[in-house]
Amino acid sequence: MSSHLSSQASLKAFFGFAQLLLYADPTWLDRIFLCVGFFASIAAGTPFPLVGIVFGELVDELNAATCDVDNAANTASGSQSSINEKILLLVYLAIASLALVYIHVMCWSLLSQRLAQRIRVCYLKSLLRQDIAFFDNFQAGEVSSRLNGDIQAIETGTSEKVGQFLTCVSFCTTAYIIAFIKDARLAGMLVSLIPAFLFMNVIGGHYVQKYTSQMSNHFSSASAIASEGLSHVGLVHALGASVRLEEKFEGHLTEARREGIRKALAVAVQAGLLYFIAFSANALAYWQGSKRVANTVELENGGATIGDTYTVIFILVDGAIVLSQVAPLLPLFGSAFVAFERLKKDIDHQPIIDSTSEVGQKPINVAGTVEFRNVSFTYPSRPEHSVLNKISFRCEAGELTAIVGLSGSGKSTIAGLMTRFYDPQSGTISLDGYDLPCLNVHFLRGLMSLVPQEPSLLDRSIFENIALGLVSSPSHSHLERMLLSGVLSRIAKEAREGEDIPKLAQKEGPEALEIVRLVQTATDLADASNFIERLEYGLATLVGSSGSLISGGQKQRIALARALVRDPKILILDEATAALDSASELRIQAAIDQASKGRTVIAIAHRLSTIKAASKIIVMRTGEIIESGTHEELVALDGAYADMVRLQSVKSSDHENIFGAVVAKEQTVDYEKSANRTEEPRESANMAQNDESASRQGSVIKTMFPLIRPYLLVLFVAFFAALIVGWTYPASGLIFGNTMDSLSPCNTPDSIRDKGLLFGGLWFMLACSEFLANFTSWSSFGFISERLIYKVRILSFRSLLHQPLQWHESEGRSPSGLLGYITNDGNALAGFSGSIVGTFFSVVINFLVAIILSHIVAWRIAVVCLVTVPILLGAGFMQLRATARFIERHAGAFSSAIGVTVEAISNIRTVAALSLEDEILQTYRRSLRAPKKKMIAESLKRNIWIAIAISFGNVLYAFAYWWGSKNIIEGWYSQTQFFIILFAMLVSAQLWGQFFTLAPEIARAASAISRIVNLLNTDSENPEMGSGQSSPNLEEEDVVEKRDIEALANAPTLPLSQQGAARVEFRNVSFSYPARPNNQVLKSLSLSIQPGQFCALVGPSGAGKSTVLALLERFYKPSSGSIIVNGFNINSRSGTNFRDDIAYVPQVNVLFQGSIKFNLSLGARPGHTPTDDEIVEACKLANIHDTIVSLPHGYDTECGAQGSQLSGGQRQRLSIARALVRKPQLLLLDESTSALDAESEKALEIGLDKAVKGRDVTVIAIAHRLRTIARADVIFVVEDGRVVDQGSHEELVQKSEGYRINALHQMLG
Repeated sequence: MSSHLSSQASLKAFFGFAQLLLYADPTWLDRIFLCVGFFASIAAGTPFPLVGIVFGELVDELNAATCDVDNAANTASGSQSSINEKILLLVYLAIASLALVYIHVMCWSLLSQRLAQRIRVCYLKSLLRQDIAFFDNFQAGEVSSRLNGDIQAIETGTSEKVGQFLTCVSFCTTAYIIAFIKDARLAGMLVSLIPAFLFMNVIGGHYVQKYTSQMSNHFSSASAIASEGLSHVGLVHALGASVRLEEKFEGHLTEARREGIRKALAVAVQAGLLYFIAFSANALAYWQGSKRVANTVELENGGATIGDTYTVIFILVDGAIVLSQVAPLLPLFGSAFVAFERLKKDIDHQPIIDSTSEVGQKPINVAGTVEFRNVSFTYPSRPEHSVLNKISFRCEAGELTAIVGLSGSGKSTIAGLMTRFYDPQSGTISLDGYDLPCLNVHFLRGLMSLVPQEPSLLDRSIFENIALGLVSSPSHSHLERMLLSGVLSRIAKEAREGEDIPKLAQKEGPEALEIVRLVQTATDLADASNFIERLEYGLATLVGSSGSLISGGQKQRIALARALVRDPKILILDEATAALDSASELRIQAAIDQASKGRTVIAIAHRLSTIKAASKIIVMRTGEIIESGTHEELVALDGAYADMVRLQSVKSSDHENIFGAVVAKEQTVDYEKSANRTEEPRESANMAQNDESASRQGSVIKTMFPLIRPYLLVLFVAFFAALIVGWTYPASGLIFGNTMDSLSPCNTPDSIRDKGLLFGGLWFMLACSEFLANFTSWSSFGFISERLIYKVRILSFRSLLHQPLQWHESEGRSPSGLLGYITNDGNALAGFSGSIVGTFFSVVINFLVAIILSHIVAWRIAVVCLVTVPILLGAGFMQLRATARFIERHAGAFSSAIGVTVEAISNIRTVAALSLEDEILQTYRRSLRAPKKKMIAESLKRNIWIAIAISFGNVLYAFAYWWGSKNIIEGWYSQTQFFIILFAMLVSAQLWGQFFTLAPEIARAASAISRIVNLLNTDSENPEMGSGQSSPNLEEEDVVEKRDIEALANAPTLPLSQQGAARVEFRNVSFSYPARPNNQVLKSLSLSIQPGQFCALVGPSGAGKSTVLALLERFYKPSSGSIIVNGFNINSRSGTNFRDDIAYVPQVNVLFQGSIKFNLSLGARPGHTPTDDEIVEACKLANIHDTIVSLPHGYDTECGAQGSQLSGGQRQRLSIARALVRKPQLLLLDESTSALDAESEKALEIGLDKAVKGRDVTVIAIAHRLRTIARADVIFVVEDGRVVDQGSHEELVQKSEGYRINALHQMLG
């Protein structure tokens, strides 16, 4: 039954592999490459068996020359002349072989590279058309794994190795045809080789594919964890969570390693059996062949000549050896098929909501009336938890409709349903009477602009990010060609070099100029012009991965500009001004009011002051609408909305003070952190390239040796087994030479039979040795390889997490690029697996032994043949060098292309909302344009060397036969000596040529090792580790290695204090981000916070407030001044253990893939696993416990990729709970309540009071909401990098004009 299933799987794999070669819409050129490559590969396998016929005739002539003593002189001259003619024929065949090999190698090489590029595009295209539900449990890290690992596996498995495999098959097929012509009976006996080989391949291939697939799935999960950790490395440092993330990463890698070792065993059995079958066939051939020769000699007219029998034996034996060289290729083909199956599954997945489909109505006139009728909805990933319950409401065209309510009540879900991220389970949603599913998705999203709760930007310039809003706008369709062309990227690049954007746009034409004008208008409307003008590169400034290089307020304003630039019919604002100060919000509100005229606006808000003017306010709770009306009507109703209003109002005494104040000037200091963080232009820089420096061999050995040290015994066994494999080929040459001598007609028939039996037995003994040696070598090297790759990936991940935030943000590094160390470089090492190391070692040993043996046996022949060795080695070296250079030259392009993809999937909601699918695809294609252009030229040059290496055996054959026959005829050596040398050197040449088909894998692995060693050495040079806590052991036996790695992490540091709250003091602190040392963010900032105080930092968006918290966490070090915590200057300390007493809630609430419980446990102090009671207590204080308990799986509920399964407010409260789990002495809150409704904020306020007052904690909070900061003990007003005022709320209302304006704007009653 198992065998039947395996054969079915094997047939499926065969046809699947054939489908792979013509997958993803091949062009006529690809079909030509395939056809020419196929027939050239088949043709390249035929010359050598034909040579066997010539050799048979040469043997007859040599026998005639050596056996006929009476006519020796006449025979010698005649034989030499006849031999020379045949050798000339060999030379012609060698030239034909060279041409054929070159053609097929080039065709397959180009076909594989073009196929890989087509599948890359096809895979990305398929991902971009999937609906949002598909991505709820699909992470960006998996994309990197697929594009790095799987596509590379496909390229490797469909390259010139396929041609080499077909050549081997053609060789064996031709050999059998000739054998049947020459001696059908003997050939018939040797046909048994084929079913044995097929049976081995079917069964072995089944298990290899099975384990490869399972290993890849586990590794994809590990890549996803690494991707999340690297995308939020600052938070990982603040939480000290690197150890816990490593443990989770290590767990998935352990599973992958286990499957990898099983795969190595399956491959080892397959390889051992392949060699066993091949050499056993040799034993049978020599035994039966000797009987045939003896009969021929005995009968003298028995039909077949000695030469005919020799031809059959020789070509079938050599065919068996050639067939054995398929062994290293089989795992590569298996891996390619498994990778293709996995990619094809994603590519063939049909989305329910296809954003790229042309199906659906496109009404000409759209007014913008949106209506929900009895809409119920649950998220596909959590079907048991209802989010909306039969809600009905109507948003009138041209009016502002506001939606308010508790966090998690379903407000953002409404925005997702309007943009058709999802479809409701029941009920209907209509636009101007058209049901949304009836409308074309692309058209529908083109009518809308969504500003999400947590806006994300792509890693491009501000100019490009805003212009992306125009891509699918119906009213700007005439600009689409320009938007997709890459011209805007070029304009931004040249602008960073000093050119003026409008002038550059003018050169590109009126369309580009129109885009610039639209972008500038949008920045004015979104109150973004002020801060953009202050940046060195203005609109051309790069914003970093997901907008990481700019502040939250800036990001929100750019996202708003992107939404307004398309002049949408419907504007959806989901907490669009949550991260802004009141003055900025007031101006934007006025701009939105202005821009809202004539369009439908749906605003989701918690700041009620922003939606007072709405024509309708909808109040929601737990997925239901509980109230609806205008502001005045709802206040008069005195229900839930009126309660919210009261919660957001300040004291009446303040009310009077505020209204007595002078109306403020509208002035905001927008000296943003991005002005100083913006890096030098990257232009799709490849971080791995930037980090790469010439790594000396000594450094590689020094770094890698400790990793291999625990396995030295296994390594010794592996090399010893490979040594035996290398020895068996010269040994078979010895047996071959003596066998051919024993088959000479000069001997008696009985002697021929006896020696045939003896040497047949020796061949079978060699077959058994080959099985054991190959199995031991392949399994041992495979075991070491899997263990080494496991360690390298963990150490790479650990090293990346330990690098300071400053390192991550410099030299154009990006999370997707850094992930390449684990996916790309790790896969390159895996590709250069143990089997290839073993093969290489055995080939080298065989080469050396063959040369030595040849000199011992017949030095005159060997010395002359030796001149061919430099050509063989030189061709191999040049192939390696050319491959390595191509990979190195274009690594940046491939890395940036994968970066584009990973970023698109990370921000898939933004891509979907703006309908950027085509734009992302064009950007991806442009990033691969450079290597695509060079591909053919590089292949033409590079593959000449591999053709020489592969086909050189024929030239060596001809040369050896000419010189050898000359020496035999002249009486210098016997046939036995000649055949020993011929076989030993010929097989060496063949093996060497075959081995160089693996040159790309060797080149990639060498490059990967160099990069990984540089990374690990960077780690060892860095005195400051990220988490301040040692990482988990890689393996229990690696005591020495563990101690070396962890030595740095255990640098002695002091805690903040033994007990009590923290005292914080900034003394004349100045700071500039390292990339922009001339632009200061903080300017001699001084402040003092007493233990146990609740301190608030307020001021314009981007004034330097978040920078204060970043410096307290020591993400960066100040340019001058000192930061004192409890009497210690934190910048003069070694290590980062002081972070253990600090809890940090960042502006962007990040949750990692995993359960709620796992995410909360990340907040605990390093080394401490929090109890369930501690977690529950923190959640109660953060007012999230009841929400968690109401979920079907409670604390075991999965958060989804980046917390996508939870609402913004729920994520924010979980972030606060995660901070409170630590029970810190210093609590840092950066806009920690911006996504909360008034009721949740009030409950959280009470919880924080309990946490702070009960435990004597110092709190530093950044907030724009007056309600949050009014109760602070001391408030610092920060503007332009300085503290311009300080005091309590009451004091500042009296004396600070800016503060009064802020309070005035937020007054509701």
